[in-house]
Amino acid sequence: MKTLILLVGWCILFVLSWPVALLALVLFPIVWLISLPLRLVGITLDALFAFFRALLFLPARILGAPKCESRA
Repeated sequence: MKTLILLVGWCILFVLSWPVALLALVLFPIVWLISLPLRLVGITLDALFAFFRALLFLPARILGAPKCESRA
């Protein structure tokens, strides 16, 4: 469904302003390639923070504290 909405939006943009639509079509892979390292950094930081959280709560888990199930 998301792809269909994207395609319809691009078609509407093509009808309204075809140079901008073609520019968006050409620049999309370049922007995706530039954002790929940022996504990898985000995944790495998320894993690092999960590790630090587990390390921080390790003494409580060892001592038998009740597990909190309400995580946002």
